[in-house]
Amino acid sequence: MTATVEYVRYRIAPDDQEAFERAYAEAAEALAAAPECIDYELSRCREEAGRYVLRIRWTSVEDHLQGFRKGEHFPAFFSAIRPYVTAIEEMQHYVTTDVVGTGGAPDAPGTPTIHAWMGGDAALDRLTEVFYGHVRKDPVLAPVFAGMDDEHPRHVAMWLAEVFGGPRAYTAERGGHPHMATRHLGRRITEEQRRRWVDLLQDTADEVGLPTDPEFRAVFLSYVEWGTRMAVLYSGEDAPPVDAADVPRWTWGQTPPWQPNG
Repeated sequence: MTATVEYVRYRIAPDDQEAFERAYAEAAEALAAAPECIDYELSRCREEAGRYVLRIRWTSVEDHLQGFRKGEHFPAFFSAIRPYVTAIEEMQHYVTTDVVGTGGAPDAPGTPTIHAWMGGDAALDRLTEVFYGHVRKDPVLAPVFAGMDDEHPRHVAMWLAEVFGGPRAYTAERGGHPHMATRHLGRRITEEQRRRWVDLLQDTADEVGLPTDPEFRAVFLSYVEWGTRMAVLYSGEDAPPVDAADVPRWTWGQTPPWQPNG
């Protein structure tokens, strides 16, 4: 199943707009708790007062319609927004096309992407080159990467760049998440090997001079933990199906990047 984007367009009377936004702030608690919801955003039109667009990214259409709408979180969500159902002008599901990318601006005013914060492609190329040089000599990890070709560090750098908000080159050139998942099938990665991979990558991040602020390192390690645990799942006997899921995108979330005083 493929992630899908739902757009709900509203036209809200001027006297109701403040209450409408409060209602969706309440409804958002249900979305935040729902495992079927990836992310959401309510936007207000600048040019036409009263026009709103709600964007919700679901894990799949089926998960939205059969999972969320029939699940434990929907009653609270619908109760909050019920008074505004008649103001809906459109409610449809969309799938993204191959026309995707990032511009030169940061994610938000004054906030760089994680990819930019760590130093961009150059920093990731340096990280993976040094890291896989250590991997080749590591007694725990060397057997896992015995057949590694010379381009592997660069391909991992491309993947990490896309994960952390950089160019979507891995999807365009390497086949995205399905390709990455298939590279782990049947490898039977052990917990010892996974943990060693995590520890060695963190040590290498120090070695090559990636930022050491706690906000960046927390996000960086969060993905590394998640990604390596997914790799173990795909490498095992009961691997999940390799579907057309998007490459995961890691953001600052609730923790903004550290900014030095002055």
